[in-house]
Amino acid sequence: MEQATFGGGCFWCTEAVFQNLKGVTKVVSGYMGGHKLDPTYEDICEGNTGHAEIIRMDYDPSEISFEDLLLVFFKTHNPTTLNRQGNDAGTQYRSVVFYENQEQKIATENMIDQLEKELVFENSIVTEVTPISKFYEAEDYHQNYFNNNANRAYCVHVIQPKLAKFTRDFWEKLS
Repeated sequence: MEQATFGGGCFWCTEAVFQNLKGVTKVVSGYMGGHKLDPTYEDICEGNTGHAEIIRMDYDPSEISFEDLLLVFFKTHNPTTLNRQGNDAGTQYRSVVFYENQEQKIATENMIDQLEKELVFENSIVTEVTPISKFYEAEDYHQNYFNNNANRAYCVHVIQPKLAKFTRDFWEKLS
């Protein structure tokens, strides 16, 4: 098993996407990349902790590659908006890949270069590529959020459309 850590806006959305991938065995929502020790969700929402909402996943590289995880990551959020995803704004919603090792760093940089060369996005990618730091697991009520709250307004209006697009674009990688 290996780990990958991505921040692509609200961790509820990112978690819901990656939970459905073949080869991903565990997805945990949390916080990373800031200066505040033991942050809470309320701290994060204030936007001054430096932390991003992220998901940390365990995956089996014999079933899904890190490059495939990156492709899903880049295609299921907007990596061209600085500190924002849709109506969610602030540094806690930034696009970020926290790499575990040099191989992940190089793979991420190569993926960004490839997507830029192919003009996949109208604007330049602003995704932060930074070394892994201390991971703080989010509160229990944030874990498995979509599956536990599918009928809530945010889930219906934000997560469900994202999952529909993801399912259409990556159906062959679904578990």
